[in-house]
Amino acid sequence: MPVLDNNPAMTSIENEMKLREAFSQVLSIPPESITDEVAYEKTEAWDSVAHMALVAAIDIAFNIMMDTDDVLDMSSFGKAKEILQKYGVAV
Repeated sequence: MPVLDNNPAMTSIENEMKLREAFSQVLSIPPESITDEVAYEKTEAWDSVAHMALVAAIDIAFNIMMDTDDVLDMSSFGKAKEILQKYGVAV
């Protein structure tokens, strides 16, 4: 029987859930409502202040520090997953 902790797919799922939870908490929307299409200009709660709170929450959750280009480029949940991969986080 495989050990789930060593399964990269499981880590990917857990990381996506962690990212979804960060978005949910900062934007005050249910986690099940968060899809790749949740975006800066399409989500009412995602303003510039919420954007910085999201960056901070993601940095803390994944123990990273996004560079300025990535902070500016993070325009959707889907894009946030892409950016995390640049920092070695499987999503």
